[in-house]
Amino acid sequence: MRLADLRRRRNNRAVTQSLRLISEKAKGDENLVPLILEALKNYATIGEICNTLREVWGDWKAKPSLAMA
Repeated sequence: MRLADLRRRRNNRAVTQSLRLISEKAKGDENLVPLILEALKNYATIGEICNTLREVWGDWKAKPSLAMA
């Protein structure tokens, strides 16, 4: 199934609601795995879920360091 077909055929209201709930709960310390699984069952894409989490947490960037041997 192509991505455009998926987005056209899925319940976008359910996807939006799932992503909104992930965003709200990501601001706390709740286990997000059940919420992510529910979003996937509603056919949210991995990219949509990751973008939702990036909006809350930002991007992780490694701090440069020099290892001394």
